[in-house]
Amino acid sequence: MTRQKDNRRDDPRLNALNQWLAGVLGAHVRASRPLSSDASFRRYFRIRDAGHSWIVMDAPPEQEHPADFVRIAGCLERLGLTVPRVLAADPGAGFLLLEDLGDRTFSRALAAGDPEQDLYTLAVDTLATVQNRWTGTCTLEPPAPYDEVELLREARLLVDWYWPRVTGGPCPEDVCEAFEQAWRQALAPVYQLAPVLVLRDFHVDNLMVIPGRHGITACGLLDFQDARLGCPAYDLVSLLRDARRDVPEPLARNMLARFLRARPDLDHRDFETAYWILGAQRNTKIIGIFTRLWQRDGKPGYLRYLPRLWRLLEEELAHPALAPVRRWYDTHLPPGLRRALQA
Repeated sequence: MTRQKDNRRDDPRLNALNQWLAGVLGAHVRASRPLSSDASFRRYFRIRDAGHSWIVMDAPPEQEHPADFVRIAGCLERLGLTVPRVLAADPGAGFLLLEDLGDRTFSRALAAGDPEQDLYTLAVDTLATVQNRWTGTCTLEPPAPYDEVELLREARLLVDWYWPRVTGGPCPEDVCEAFEQAWRQALAPVYQLAPVLVLRDFHVDNLMVIPGRHGITACGLLDFQDARLGCPAYDLVSLLRDARRDVPEPLARNMLARFLRARPDLDHRDFETAYWILGAQRNTKIIGIFTRLWQRDGKPGYLRYLPRLWRLLEEELAHPALAPVRRWYDTHLPPGLRRALQA
């Protein structure tokens, strides 16, 4: 990841963050440059003092959900999972002081040659543990449902952002209505499975290798502030149908089977149907998000993932449960328009 430009002189949030840090750790401790950029409005800083290291999150509350991060982190910690401990927080301002879990994400471990089988097994076992231990009573206020309203809102990002860029104008109202109706039909089986805590961005960029720990505690969880109650297939889709990284098909099949062995209460056929439906929903959403990141936020690097996303989506649309959505795509976004944006 590349470091962001240092704009401290024109950065009122950074100035406010450092004022807050002065009250928490002392005036001599200051944040300077963000660690990296990502697809959100959040920024992270690593600060060090007297041999100690912390991560500071700057999460503007008008765009992000810092209070939810604190709440879900506490829930996951009580479930026996590894998360960055919240050491100090001002959710109203959007500032959090967190335990530093290091730099070794699963992505970096994979790039360094760590065995895929081992890392994905750890990820799947961790996810199954989250779901098996989840009771719905870990938080004072249950997370919002990941229901039809939210799933349709996310899917519409494609027609709101991708469609205008490749067709030259807004999506016609009747085409948008047909899009939503197709998704309503396709999503119906998803609600047959009992809801669990869905972390929503459960993939190798948001998982940490924690040295000196064993079992699921060796897997650190990040980026869970948007967790909701939804279908148990969603996070497995995030992991195995990754927008940024190809997961070998034999490995994906083995991990799907391993997950289902760890969740014997699930109907396998219903789960696999939901898996493919939510894969299509998620990749539809991400195509819209990555287009928005390019057009609105000036981050063209995300366009390089679009060919993979379209390939994944076309594989998912082949499932019979997605026939209504496949017909919409074939009619309104044929293959030529799916390849229109390149990095």
